[in-house]
Amino acid sequence: MEFARGFKAYANRIALDVRKDLKFDSTAALCPWSLADDLCIPVLRLRSLSSSLSDIAGHVDYLAHRQPKIFSAITVFCGARRVIVHNDAHAPTRQKSNLAHELAHALLQHPPHPPFCADGQRVYDRRLEAEAGWLGPVLLVPDEAARWVAAQMMDEVAAARHFGVSVELMRLRLRMSGALRIARYRNN
Repeated sequence: MEFARGFKAYANRIALDVRKDLKFDSTAALCPWSLADDLCIPVLRLRSLSSSLSDIAGHVDYLAHRQPKIFSAITVFCGARRVIVHNDAHAPTRQKSNLAHELAHALLQHPPHPPFCADGQRVYDRRLEAEAGWLGPVLLVPDEAARWVAAQMMDEVAAARHFGVSVELMRLRLRMSGALRIARYRNN
């Protein structure tokens, strides 16, 4: 999907502004839970819902244990207030990425919509999901951070560990930020 002109640069500015507000350097690891606290967005663990809402315990068990790959996270609205529910059965790096994606929706001020339509199908706005899909990883590894990793000649595994993200997300950010291309150019 193509983004509106300037969207990618705008997303990077959002990521840097968030870090500035939280008093983090661009090369520091971002904790999405801290960002959620800063934005006053409650974050609920999926598995915590089974004990507090016994009516849905079977559904929680299904999503968290029997089919954990089909549910990552969702933003639900209580009036105008956002609440994020995330699948705490996922690996920590995946949880971080899932939460960053949902926070991206909030930072981009995406409007609320029902999660399902009348026939039970998931409501899915491609543009909004693509925007959050771009900003989420950028929140975790802004362009400047990816360039820093490349300039340090840090390997992907060490860089992923430094930022608390998966190796796949780190590879994506190194590629999409142009960091590797810039580092190669500077080293020639």
